Amino acid sequence: MISPPLKIALIQQANVADKSQNIAKLTANIRDCAAQGAQLIVLQELHNGLYFCQTENTQLFDFAETIPGYSTELFGKLAKELHIVLVLSLFEKRAPGLYHNTAVVIESDGTIAGKYRKMHIPDDPAYYEKFYFTPGDLGFSPIQTSVGKLGVLVCWDQWYPEAARLMALAGAEILIYPTAIGWESSDTEEEKQRQQDAWQTVQRAHAVANGLHVITVNRVGDESDPSNQTHGIRFWGHSFIAGPQGEILVQLSDNQEENSVVEINLQASEEVRRWWPFLRDRRIDAYGGLIQRFLDNPEEK
Repeated sequence: MISPPLKIALIQQANVADKSQNIAKLTANIRDCAAQGAQLIVLQELHNGLYFCQTENTQLFDFAETIPGYSTELFGKLAKELHIVLVLSLFEKRAPGLYHNTAVVIESDGTIAGKYRKMHIPDDPAYYEKFYFTPGDLGFSPIQTSVGKLGVLVCWDQWYPEAARLMALAGAEILIYPTAIGWESSDTEEEKQRQQDAWQTVQRAHAVANGLHVITVNRVGDESDPSNQTHGIRFWGHSFIAGPQGEILVQLSDNQEENSVVEINLQASEEVRRWWPFLRDRRIDAYGGLIQRFLDNPEEK
């Protein structure tokens, strides 16, 4: 059976400290995308507020919320009203002292279709996520929705081919990455370009290797470092959709807030997988080393 085209919306937004302002802007942007016929709308990582992981501050845990909770109820009502599937990214308070960076998929009837807890947690200057987030424990399981089976991952996960492959093997029809990534201003212009090119290249490679569309939604804007230890982050935007051969179907700017609605053909994945049968030719009998941290050199034993 041939799948009908699917209209996907990317909402690339700059955030401020006032959560209510961010949510009001998101709500208006979601309505705008739905009016253009979007069936699936993807928001950026931690979209309700600033990217707070630039510093380690115990008071910031107060911004976490339960799932279900405030955001899933608010955006659930909106999804039901507009009859859309919505991908959220939230700071989850799971239990006392236990927090996650969690993506939630809202079905078009307003219910929670499923969630994914970020598995790979970075810890770098301006990205002190290990202080806030416990690594996910839900594995790499696609979420079934009325628009397809969504392989939702989050930001730092996008650098790991294993995560994309496991989602694909579990039946994901699309790979989705809510993201918050940018430049620290002390980097040279050449280094900035290398970082951005690498970021997009590795995700296009996931599309090629798995024969799937990849959707990545990043934020834009400058966010200062409250500790003044760095010059803050300039989020580089460049939200994009890549097709199953790595082709860029849409790419947003690096400095502007934008909404973009793009029609994709999910059937293309099956066609590409027939031309390029990478999944067929995998040597699963020889990949045992992938579950080891490091492979010792037999000659050194």
